[in-house]
Order: sequence, then structure tokens, then C-alpha cells
Amino acid sequence: MSRTHHLQFRFPVPGARRTAEGWRLTWTGTAVMGILNVTPDSFSDGGRHATLDAALAAARAMRAAGVLMVDIGGESTRPGAEPVAAEQELGRVLPVIRALAGEGLVISVDTMKAEVAHAALQAGAHLINDVTGLRDPGMVQVCAQAGAPACVMHMQGEPRTMQASPQYADVVAEVHGFLRGRIADVLAAGVPDVLLDPGIGFGKTLEHNLALLRALPELTAGPQGVLVGASRKRLIDYLAGVPQADERDPGSLALHLHAARCGAALVRAHAASAHVQALRVQAALEEHV
Repeated sequence: MSRTHHLQFRFPVPGARRTAEGWRLTWTGTAVMGILNVTPDSFSDGGRHATLDAALAAARAMRAAGVLMVDIGGESTRPGAEPVAAEQELGRVLPVIRALAGEGLVISVDTMKAEVAHAALQAGAHLINDVTGLRDPGMVQVCAQAGAPACVMHMQGEPRTMQASPQYADVVAEVHGFLRGRIADVLAAGVPDVLLDPGIGFGKTLEHNLALLRALPELTAGPQGVLVGASRKRLIDYLAGVPQADERDPGSLALHLHAARCGAALVRAHAASAHVQALRVQAALEEHV
């Protein structure tokens, strides 16, 4: 049977139900978070949504396909990526958020900066997706004050150097321990809810990534929803010999269907429509298992 997942907000959200604690967004099975990078240098789709019209068309196509939410990113976090100034990042994401606000989409913003998170939530975003795991107290404060949930991801190091030489004594214990520790800290600080992301490809070798993917049932057994983002990642090249990132959608589907079978609440995907279709078929096949 498919598991029911939820996220709690303290402000109205498309599709959410009013509760005594605020607004609760509920879904069954594994939903899709569609990726919308408005950057020139993302590893797979950099530059494809450089204009506002292109970005809006992509977001609306994902909505029509049935994604639960769209994740808008204005700064690349690919291995080796150079940071960008907050003003530049805001210039990329705010026009898209403002244009999509009120169109019935749940909007997530992929950012590491508290300043960007604050402005994005003010503009109409609903969720903050932080690859640094809300290690910045300012980011925690922004989410708590706005009443917005956050996706807490594990990353060893930072994007410019994270793949130089990642090392762990026990990757599953260390990543799960970090995430569980962040749950306690973030919720205690007043953030209404969290998603957990083991950070596939963020400061991990192929062996580390495979260990975390195999251990997903342990992470999804907890009360917080788990997001898995393996879309077009380099491990697919290592496993199947696909050097071009935009040719890795079949491998992405395989990894994300595995995540769904392990109880993931969300998968973050470039090929959003294909993922919605594949997850619906898998859910139907497993409905009476």
C-alpha cells in the first residue's frame, strides 16, 4: 500500500487543507518535484530557461503533467560550480516566482542564501530547498518566521570542492545521523516541517551513493518525508556509461522508481512528465500487493 505524506505550512498553499496548526499539504505515494533551473551553468539544463517566457512555459508544462511542486534554482550547485551574488540569484528567480504565484503551483526555491530565501517567500514561494542543510542560522530564522517548511539536504563540503575526495567511516550512519540531528534543531527553532534529502551526488563517491540508495528504507521509516534527487547525476554514467547528462533520463527513472519502492515522499526530476507517468504506473501495479 502507498504511504501518505504531508507537509505543514503556516500560510495558505495550493492544494493544502486548513488545520488547527495552519495548512497541511497531503499526498499519497511518491510525488514529483520538477526542476526548473534559471541558470546559465547548471550541469544538465543550464541556459534552457534563460528567458522568463521559457521558464514559465516549462513550469506550466510540469503543472499540466501532474507534478506536486516546482523547484526553482538561480545558482548552480553542480560539482565545481562558482557561487553567485545574492542580487544576481534574486534577479533570476524572483520574476519567475512572481509570475507563477497564484497559478496553483506549489513553489520551492533551491537556494543556500537566507537573503534569497526571505525574498522568495515574500514573492510567493512556499518551500525552501537548501543543499547546505539549513546550517546557516539565518536560513532557519527565515523559514521559522515565514512559517515555511524546508528541505534539509546532506552535503559534505561545498559545491566547488565536494567531489574532490569525499570520505566517510560509515556513510549511511553519518548522513542519517546528520539529517536526524537537523530535524531536531530545525523543528525546535520553529520551522513548521522538514523534508530530508540524503544528497545523492553531493560529496559522495559512487559507492557512497549506492549505499545511501540501498539504505533508503531506514531513512523513510521516520515521520519526516524523504526527497531523493538522483536526476541525471554522474553515478548513472558510472553505472551505465552515459557521459551526456541530458541522456540519463532512463537511469534517473530507474533510480527514482527504486526510491519510490523504498517509500520516498518526493523525487526531484528534470524529466518531470516522464516521472509522473512512470510513478503512476508503478503505483497502480503495486496497489494490491
